[in-house]
Amino acid sequence: MQGGLSFDNAPPLAAPLRFFLTAPLFLALAGLLLAVDGPGIFASRWMPGTLALVHLITIGFMLQVMVGALIQIMPVVAGADLGRPLLIARLVHPGLTLGTLLLAAGFLAGSPLLLHLAVVLLALAIGIFLLAAAWGLLRQPSTSPTIRGLKLSLFGLAGVVGLGITLALGLAHGWSLPYGELTNLHAGWGLGAWAGVLLLSIAYVVVPMFQLTPGYPARPSWWFPQLFVALLLLWALAVGLGWPLLVRSCQLGLAIAGIAFAGLTLRLQLQRRRARADATSRYWQVGLLAAMGALAMLAAMALWPPLAEFAAWTPLFAILLIAGAFISFIAGMMYKIVPFLAWLHLQHGIQVGVPVPNVNRLLPDQAMQRQLRAHVLALLLLVLAAFLPEWLARPAGAALAVAGGWLWWNLLQAVLRYREQAAAIVARQQAA
Repeated sequence: MQGGLSFDNAPPLAAPLRFFLTAPLFLALAGLLLAVDGPGIFASRWMPGTLALVHLITIGFMLQVMVGALIQIMPVVAGADLGRPLLIARLVHPGLTLGTLLLAAGFLAGSPLLLHLAVVLLALAIGIFLLAAAWGLLRQPSTSPTIRGLKLSLFGLAGVVGLGITLALGLAHGWSLPYGELTNLHAGWGLGAWAGVLLLSIAYVVVPMFQLTPGYPARPSWWFPQLFVALLLLWALAVGLGWPLLVRSCQLGLAIAGIAFAGLTLRLQLQRRRARADATSRYWQVGLLAAMGALAMLAAMALWPPLAEFAAWTPLFAILLIAGAFISFIAGMMYKIVPFLAWLHLQHGIQVGVPVPNVNRLLPDQAMQRQLRAHVLALLLLVLAAFLPEWLARPAGAALAVAGGWLWWNLLQAVLRYREQAAAIVARQQAA
């Protein structure tokens, strides 16, 4: 897979970087909200604070990073011409950032006006990105599982946005909708067809490249993205037809497929060529174990629905899947992608013979390992808070805020070191 990478097609560093540096701030903001609101967030998935917290993470953190990653990856991996990637980033980033803040504020204040404004901004920002991405990507043949998966993930993003707009407008106007079923479907499409398919498609490239593992087997690599999307389409059909047994069957299928992918990735990590695991490998190990735990819960709930009636069940499932799996995967990838891109742009901007600092000097592994420990502590507190919210909700929120802020600080330091090295290289070239 790495042989097909075209780094000469990479967009300007400023295009993806603005998303990568903004995302951890939303993670810190979500932690602060939990620290302030406390156990009320664990009371119900329909609480205003719960809705705000979830979307600060899923849109503010996850979607920010994924949009930035796609702007970077599509030209390099798929040869997709985005035209003017920096302009696209400048148009999408403000709408995505402000729209997320307004959405969270709208949930917290119960304000239809804020929800309307948020829907407009988010729809415009994501719409611009989807049009640009589809224009560049759909013209490319699906010559690899990654390209096929990227295309399917855009379809998943369109689906989750459509469901999200419907739910937000329904809440703002008091529409009579099957909110429980639509919310489950919205979450399934967001975490499965969009985030899940995109994650595994990118993993086909970044896991062997950055973690020095063997490549993913070809046949399952082609089938995983298609299977996820097919099961989610069938789930949507089952909701429309009112067939709960088919809904649970689709959930069981998604759980089994997800566990299979996680198990395959863990097996590849055990075969990596580097004996010592760095922070990224550790992050992925945490994420894979948390994902397998969450997906096992999904399978159990599909087989025996009364499990969901336990008070801690839904919060624990969400914590393992979102905080344990997706945040871990994304943070681990950013720790490789940001310094690697900085190093790559330093290489492209210098004369032959001028030394370039290695990636580890831009972002030392020790700094990442320390932040990883803060993330693991936050995750453990969140898991325990699902059972003891009165005691641990606020400490868990504070720990999440610290981990998110620390992630931002580490990435910022890598960018500042890049700028310092770039300035030094330019000075040496001018002196020569």
